[in-house]
Amino acid sequence: MQEVEEFRAEVRQWLADNLVGEFAELKGLGGPGREHEAFEERLAWNRHLAAAGLTCLGWPVEHGGRGLSVAHRVAFYEEYARADAPDKVNHLGEELLGPTLIAFGTPAQQQRFLPGIRDVTELWCQGYSEPDAGSDLANVATTAVLDGDRWVINGQKVWTSLAHLSQWCFVIARTEKGSKRHAGLSYLLVPLDQPGVQIRPINQLTGTSEFNEVFFDDAVTDADLVVGEPGDGWKVAMGTLTFERGVSTLGQQIRYARELTALAELAQRTGAADDPAIAERLTRSWVGLRVMRSYALATMDVEQPGQDNVSKLLWANWHRDLGDLAMDIIGKPGLVLGDADGGDPAFDEWQRLYLFTRSDTIYGGSNEIQRNIIAERVLGLPREAKG
Repeated sequence: MQEVEEFRAEVRQWLADNLVGEFAELKGLGGPGREHEAFEERLAWNRHLAAAGLTCLGWPVEHGGRGLSVAHRVAFYEEYARADAPDKVNHLGEELLGPTLIAFGTPAQQQRFLPGIRDVTELWCQGYSEPDAGSDLANVATTAVLDGDRWVINGQKVWTSLAHLSQWCFVIARTEKGSKRHAGLSYLLVPLDQPGVQIRPINQLTGTSEFNEVFFDDAVTDADLVVGEPGDGWKVAMGTLTFERGVSTLGQQIRYARELTALAELAQRTGAADDPAIAERLTRSWVGLRVMRSYALATMDVEQPGQDNVSKLLWANWHRDLGDLAMDIIGKPGLVLGDADGGDPAFDEWQRLYLFTRSDTIYGGSNEIQRNIIAERVLGLPREAKG
């Protein structure tokens, strides 16, 4: 489509004109496992994007977006990745909560929160997982009790990405006493800057701490900050997860392609590519990347049961295997840490990639859960037996 290509050219030119000066130093920074990199500077960049009208592209115009098509948004993310622009800090707000509020929120909630998401003045995190409720949200034990004009929240969330840098959290809590499984859950919008909230960063294998534990001890939020009706939290949460695996995955794949190209070049330089087994795995990685792209493009405009689960399995396993391949190409030197600027031991980019990709098949829904959903809800197979 001509208008999409014109938009693509517009985005490409804008990035070329604006990724200069101090912003040029941010190229390639951020993303999963690297969220600690130049966070304040990337926040400034994200706000610069917003001022140029390059955030919330798919939101309806009446909600402050540009109402652009899926094809336009794919073009944006592809050009953004090709320019090696820094990872945005507002993904959870822009791509998850914003669309959720547009679909399920009240006009008052939309007016209160959408402008801050669009302008990147309020950052959000996701309060889903708990110690006993990881990929299976039906086990949520965090409670919220309506007390007059506010909800009183008690419980614990874990693996909460960027909670230590966020002002708000969208929280799944059990609001009906004695309810079980999917029933009795509600989707609450909770401020984090209050005495009843404690955030503890989790030290990761990579040495960074983008995940957190969040403790709610009589934390409160206003009674009208429940998205959807009380008890409808499961439906709203599933809507959010559908938005999570959107067009940004195309940009993700371009970053993956850049990693694969760099790894193939490393294999050529070190002679590892002369090993037929390594050469075959590099080829399989390239094929897998093309499969991911074809699947994403084929399912972008249609809603089919299980397509998000298949997509998650494709990229999570592919990226984990790339980490394995990187270590096999590097060989024994991969067991030794290099030196950071201060002389302390530090992981290089391939060691960090290997370590963080161990989590790819867990966060956002583990492989086991994704396969169970496909088996039970798409293929109609019997539920997994509980031991």
